[in-house]
Amino acid sequence: MPVVISNCSNNYGPNHFPEKLIPLIIHNIIHKKPLPVYGKGENVRDWLYVEDHASAIDVILHKGKPGETYNIGGHNEWKNIDIVKYLCDALDEKLGRQAGESRQLITYVTDRAGHDLRYAIDAEKIKKELGWVPQETFETGIAKTINWYLNNQEWLDHVTSGSYQKYYEMMYKNGLTHFKNIDNGNAEKTS
Repeated sequence: MPVVISNCSNNYGPNHFPEKLIPLIIHNIIHKKPLPVYGKGENVRDWLYVEDHASAIDVILHKGKPGETYNIGGHNEWKNIDIVKYLCDALDEKLGRQAGESRQLITYVTDRAGHDLRYAIDAEKIKKELGWVPQETFETGIAKTINWYLNNQEWLDHVTSGSYQKYYEMMYKNGLTHFKNIDNGNAEKTS
């Protein structure tokens, strides 16, 4: 069976659920809520705009060699604290706030156990062998992302309201048969 594998760096862009760093920070800046930053914010990530990721998958699908693995990266390594400050400044300008206002919301929280200091990816192979490079710089991709969230605040407010949790519970806790006490390959059904 012809298989091609891809690995990517951290994605960002429209419709990203706001539990992740970039949409969480955008949401919290809009609503003037604390901006949680793990440790000192020194963790480094490579950021890949979601549409660049999709275009890389398309290239790999059509040009990739079976049995090969391709790394997809954005060539955009940033410290988390620098991302947060960048978003603060960009949104202060977009929202007509005083420069530096949103930076006052930065709140350092205890780093989670085992949190990697750096996620890096070497994307030279996909560039060299398949000719793919990301089209978005971090600045252009994050501008598109910010605009999307500002233009879709109803969606953002809806997914952060908790109503999705009620839907999940209704669909998956009450509507499905659950299995417990798996013993010797047999399951006892419960509702």
